[in-house]
Amino acid sequence: MVPPISFTPVVGPAGAPLLVLGPSLGTSTILWEAAIPALAEGFRVVAWDLPGHGRSAPAREPFTVADLADAVAAAVDAPRFFYAGVSLGGATGLELLLRHPDRIDAAAIIASGALLGDPAAWHERAAQVRAQSTSSLIAASAGRWFAEGSVARHPELSGRLLHALQDADDESYARCCEALAAYDVRDGLSGISVPALAVWGEHDRVAPAAKAAEIAEGVEQGSAAMIPDAAHLPPAEQPDVLAETLLTFFHGKGSA
Repeated sequence: MVPPISFTPVVGPAGAPLLVLGPSLGTSTILWEAAIPALAEGFRVVAWDLPGHGRSAPAREPFTVADLADAVAAAVDAPRFFYAGVSLGGATGLELLLRHPDRIDAAAIIASGALLGDPAAWHERAAQVRAQSTSSLIAASAGRWFAEGSVARHPELSGRLLHALQDADDESYARCCEALAAYDVRDGLSGISVPALAVWGEHDRVAPAAKAAEIAEGVEQGSAAMIPDAAHLPPAEQPDVLAETLLTFFHGKGSA
């Protein structure tokens, strides 16, 4: 199964290395809007949407996180690229490192892990969304996504992200939950030799510091970084700090 994904237009200087940005579940490419201007000073930047999110067509068949990685690799029109993804987008990044290491110069795995959550809980959420729509998740998601003060700092963007959740296709969101229920690459970390940075938000309860440490310590060339005053969506909560963290990491890691 090749899941439907879509990409924003590329921005940034011609001839610069390509940086591909991945989303978290329930958001869209707007997650990265505030960070892209700084990233685009040294990279050609493109972001992608999950099936049924943002600009992407809905998914009506099951898919895995590995399938998402294959879809990204097939759609990117560059022999090599840098990658940064959040949550499910970060899990996709780990699958890219496992399945397409020859395509990736370096990857940042943000607010994510080699295993995310409990499979039973993901299946429960999928069932909830099919029965009650993604609107039923808004209050709980706001509590998970944003650290105290984040909404006040970026009220317009925070509101748009919650609207993106409400607008996401219910069946596609449920399929993403089921993909996460089946996702577990812990045993594969030791086989990853591409440089990888595991990033976590200081107040993230979904993917806390231990998840980042597992990645950083498990891969061959791993490191970790904490984003202060952020929870599960650092690109929206602390875009400038995250962009600086990514640029520092990617500098000197190769060229796309």
